[in-house]
Amino acid sequence: MSKPTLPKKEVIDHIRNHTKYPSTKKQLVEACNRMSDVPKADREWFQKTLPEGTYKTADEIIKKLKL
Repeated sequence: MSKPTLPKKEVIDHIRNHTKYPSTKKQLVEACNRMSDVPKADREWFQKTLPEGTYKTADEIIKKLKL
């Protein structure tokens, strides 16, 4: 599995502070795609790497992404 180009701390900050929970993968991907400061490669990585599901907390996503 590839890794994001942004620093890990920045990715975690986006997951923790730029989305509302609970959220589905679809909602999270849509939110990520609206973040102009996130490189396209990282948006694609997020979409490919995050499993389908509904996430109640940022920590669930961080664990699934192995950050």
